[in-house]
Amino acid sequence: MYRVSDTVRSTHNQDGAIVLDIRQGQMFNLNFVGSRILELLKNGTDESAIVDQITKEFDVSRDIAEQDVREFIHALKEQELVREQGPDGNH
Repeated sequence: MYRVSDTVRSTHNQDGAIVLDIRQGQMFNLNFVGSRILELLKNGTDESAIVDQITKEFDVSRDIAEQDVREFIHALKEQELVREQGPDGNH
């Protein structure tokens, strides 16, 4: 399970999302798939359920969705936009 940082602000539209990390003063542009993954993370959806959702919504194979979701979450973690969280809500 992952938790989106409290310092992240985002706005989503049909083209994707603009993400601002107010702590670091950095802005990121996400495509529509990245925007959807971030929305699902914000809602507390676990990685496996995100892969299922991306597979359905974007008509891609589970293998491709798994790899893309894993890589995207890894990139978010590197930028400190999300962090891993235990089942009790602690990291």
